[in-house]
Amino acid sequence: MENVLTLIGAPGVVLDAPGLEDSVVADLRAALKGLGADVGVPDWLSPQRVCDIPFGHLAPEQADAAARHRLGDLPVDVVAQAVAGRRKMLLVADMDSTMVIGETLDELAAFAGIKDKIAGITARAMNGEIGFEAALKERIGLLNGLPVSALEETWAGVNYTGGARTLVQTMKANGAYAVLVSGGFKFFTERVRAECGFDIDLANQFIFTDGKLTGVEEPILGRETKLATLIATAGERKIPLSLSVAVGDGANDLDMIKAAGLGVAFHAKPVVAAEARVRVDFGDLTALLYAQGYHDKDFVA
Repeated sequence: MENVLTLIGAPGVVLDAPGLEDSVVADLRAALKGLGADVGVPDWLSPQRVCDIPFGHLAPEQADAAARHRLGDLPVDVVAQAVAGRRKMLLVADMDSTMVIGETLDELAAFAGIKDKIAGITARAMNGEIGFEAALKERIGLLNGLPVSALEETWAGVNYTGGARTLVQTMKANGAYAVLVSGGFKFFTERVRAECGFDIDLANQFIFTDGKLTGVEEPILGRETKLATLIATAGERKIPLSLSVAVGDGANDLDMIKAAGLGVAFHAKPVVAAEARVRVDFGDLTALLYAQGYHDKDFVA
């Protein structure tokens, strides 16, 4: 079979709970057959939660649409794609609200007592309502004067998204190269890189004067740089873009998501979810491994 439909139940969903049941898989196989597809035997990548359905003689887009229609409101993510080139050799990932929970700059703003104000600007920028670069400068301007200690305290409160380290470590163990590229700041990305195992990290730099935040270095890393990083890294390492996976949640991630072989909108803002071909609305970051055909037994913690 030349194509595969992957159904990824939300973490914690089991057979006797709402979600991915055998009957759901059987119904979807029947739906694909009804559209004229050849359908293979299901392969459970994660027992009772994640299942591959091989199929042929039907476009992935048709299988995707049919699956989403049949699933309705069930907490199940859908990825339909060609089998060839499914396993990726380059990972390019966003940091805030992707590899880590929440926005580090918003959390930093709590120390200035203006978290809600900063978060409002962040939300508008991530949904593409205002320019990223201008929004970043505005937020940093509002945070001027914060001491370095506030950054350390912010980092102490950062939590990783489920599956973050497993995603990076599993792909690297299978020969992939991993890049963390963020419109956030090196103060945080270099720590995430070290703890998750990324090969490199790229991000913006704070300017400090006498131990206090006074600005951001230019040029600002934004939407164009993320796309350029994906393309340049693939070229340098002689990896076809078709063998890359890019993941993010905000408008500044959209170009790289569209350019990657497997571009994933992860619990994304509406504008991103609407335009990305693949989205993960319910699963954690291990969904990107299941989308590549990894079984639970293949995961590297």
